[in-house]
Amino acid sequence: MMKLILIGLLCTSSTTYAKTLGDPAKGRLKAPSCIFCHGETGEALNSSYPNLDMQNEMYLYNSMKSYQNDERKGPLAQMMKAQLQRLNDQDLKDIAAFYASASNSENK
Repeated sequence: MMKLILIGLLCTSSTTYAKTLGDPAKGRLKAPSCIFCHGETGEALNSSYPNLDMQNEMYLYNSMKSYQNDERKGPLAQMMKAQLQRLNDQDLKDIAAFYASASNSENK
């Protein structure tokens, strides 16, 4: 009985983990200013900007929220805040999903 409960929990947690926060297709449409610096696959076009490839969706979403809320500091923090200021939570989730899926695509 205990094994069945554990298996059920594992299946539920892996299914929940695999679910995306946003819509990658919508995220691509919402990310033109992101693409300008971070590229379409998350590989930065300039070495001054961080690569977003190999990052997971939740990390990307939380990072963008932190920039919006002045919780991240650094030389590019104000520029990032300005870029993100007009985006709502769903926009951020969609952009995070776009970059998370772009870094996992075969088109890299």
